[in-house]
Amino acid sequence: MTDRPLYAKYLELTREALQRVRPAAPRRSFLAGAADDYLAMAKAYLTDAEHFAETGDLERALAAASYAHAWLDAGVRLGILDGGNDDARFTLFR
Repeated sequence: MTDRPLYAKYLELTREALQRVRPAAPRRSFLAGAADDYLAMAKAYLTDAEHFAETGDLERALAAASYAHAWLDAGVRLGILDGGNDDARFTLFR
């Protein structure tokens, strides 16, 4: 086990997850807009998490990183985001 704080672990995990995901729906489909929304929410919460970490509000940093990752995980689980079959970072249905 590492001495790295929990908030830092989740910030890194979420940054890695955000780098891996890609929209899965065709660009002109309705679901492409949903994928864009999920990515936008994840990026916004990750930005908030980084801000909270920088200001020393570590509980909010952890919470915001968790919300960011949840948006990504939900998008992958629904199939609107492609997580590259990464079972370590995303909850896949099958």
